[in-house]
Amino acid sequence: MVYKGLWKGGKESPPIYCLSGKQLLKIEQMKKEWSIIVNGLINVSISTIEKRYDLNSSFTGVISAGYDISFCVLCLFISFYGEKGHKPRWLAFASLMIALGALVFSLPHFTVGAYTYGEKLEAYNVTCTSDSKSSISNYFYVFILAQLLLGAGGTPLYTLGTAFIDDSVPKHKASAYIGIGYAMSLLGPAIGYVLGGQLLNVYVDFDPMGFTYLTPEDARWVGAWWIAFVVCGFATSLLVAPFSFFPRQLPGTHKIQAEKVSETHHNGTVVNAEYAGRSMKDFLLVLLRNPVLMCLVIAAALEALVATGFATFLPKFIENQFGYTSSYSATLGGLVLVPGAAIGQIISGTLVSKLQLNCKNIIRFIIITCSIALVLNMVFAIAKCGNEPFAGVSETYNGTGTLSNLTAPCNAHCRCMRSEFLPVCGADEVQYFSPCYAGCTSVYSQCSCVGDPKIVIENTTAGAIPGKCKSKCTVLPWFLSFFFLTVVFTFMAVTPTTVAILSIPGPILFGVSIDHTCTLWSIDKCGIQGACWTYDNKKMAFTLMGISKCMIFYSPLLIDHDRREVTVCKLQVYIRRMRQLWISRSPSTQISRRCW
Repeated sequence: MVYKGLWKGGKESPPIYCLSGKQLLKIEQMKKEWSIIVNGLINVSISTIEKRYDLNSSFTGVISAGYDISFCVLCLFISFYGEKGHKPRWLAFASLMIALGALVFSLPHFTVGAYTYGEKLEAYNVTCTSDSKSSISNYFYVFILAQLLLGAGGTPLYTLGTAFIDDSVPKHKASAYIGIGYAMSLLGPAIGYVLGGQLLNVYVDFDPMGFTYLTPEDARWVGAWWIAFVVCGFATSLLVAPFSFFPRQLPGTHKIQAEKVSETHHNGTVVNAEYAGRSMKDFLLVLLRNPVLMCLVIAAALEALVATGFATFLPKFIENQFGYTSSYSATLGGLVLVPGAAIGQIISGTLVSKLQLNCKNIIRFIIITCSIALVLNMVFAIAKCGNEPFAGVSETYNGTGTLSNLTAPCNAHCRCMRSEFLPVCGADEVQYFSPCYAGCTSVYSQCSCVGDPKIVIENTTAGAIPGKCKSKCTVLPWFLSFFFLTVVFTFMAVTPTTVAILSIPGPILFGVSIDHTCTLWSIDKCGIQGACWTYDNKKMAFTLMGISKCMIFYSPLLIDHDRREVTVCKLQVYIRRMRQLWISRSPSTQISRRCW
């Protein structure tokens, strides 16, 4: 069944199936599901995955960067060869890869067995060898594989998917579809943060198996991070068949393309393409040898490095800095990052469009926004929390023992296990690694290491209560407010077309830096180091502030370096020429010198 209508000017529209619009919206649906997984669920699950699989932040940073690595390796090849191929089948391939990536990401949950805290720690007769290592930490490679699959799926989705829409509908409708696509890309992370955060309130195996007293506030709690990955994986797999049956071109595409070509040449000075017929290698060399373009790309990528780093580790930062649960921290992170990024891009796009800024004014605008973001970045130095008292880590045992040593005279006779983290808060408002290290001879009572009581614990003397001591830090509202503004101004200088390759180090750099602020590592009976239990809050805040300030500081310097050498028209025509020549690869290609 087809419809026919009239375009402006009385022209009859080309025959397009009435369901074509709904079919094209499947591409935007896939973008939403992709962004839920990549930009939402994975970031929410980072701290939980670290705890469950004995991984440090350096490893999870590499996991987070796995998608960008895959995207950058495949992007040029898929764009170059997919342009002349069957785009809908490439989209079917993308759906399959995204579905497989989501399911593979959840696979460790089903193969590692039920989570029982301390299960591998309870036996005293453990044989350790020189090459002993945590077996569950090997799931790091499974997560990397999943991210590579997601990158392989995201590449054709964002390169060929957008091109397929642009080729298949008139110009005025293409803008609407592409706008919906960007909206889905923003809506996806919001759904991912909220959905993933709420699922972290559900126990990872549903049944705590004897640990009925565990709550999300407990340091040993692991939420059901894997559920949303399974749901999104199966939902995306339903799109494989529809895309497989899409025609190579929708009916009426040839006529639409002919009118677009005519419009491109209309009222424009037409010149022969200087680099027509050259190979992909030639185009890459031309782009790489353009200092103006490279400076702009690197400057934008430095901003993207900061953005990707905080997108990955902001929930973890809130959780450790302010003492909140993984679920609540993920929700707060989503409420700051997603609206802030959206508002920043909307404001910048509106200002540039309405004020019709030229190149020099755009560069000044970017320098101003970067400078404001640089000042607002001081929030890490102002709205930070001190370290909560932790016996043997941040302070001694009432003047006895030494720092960085959990054993002191008051608990030396207890033969405590360093591999069993059961934090308790003593009546003296000092946190202890476990009741054993607090010197407790009864259940949370008669604790020889606990000093003069500052809080009253019923029916006990020199006692303790399970869990970490509650944080007394009250600056979270200030931090969220100023960090929200930082995100807005940062994304005012970062566009959706930012090159991804230099954002790859972002999560890795942030992860390594966070690991350097760790003050207490998880160590099993064989002395193998796992995830971090406690961080130095002040050191973490200043470290992340230093990284972001450095990146934001150099970004406007790179932009200002070539301010006098380029105009918007020259740069836009240049990039447009490269794109059209790359797509057409025809010696007779002609393009307009006029700006977009």
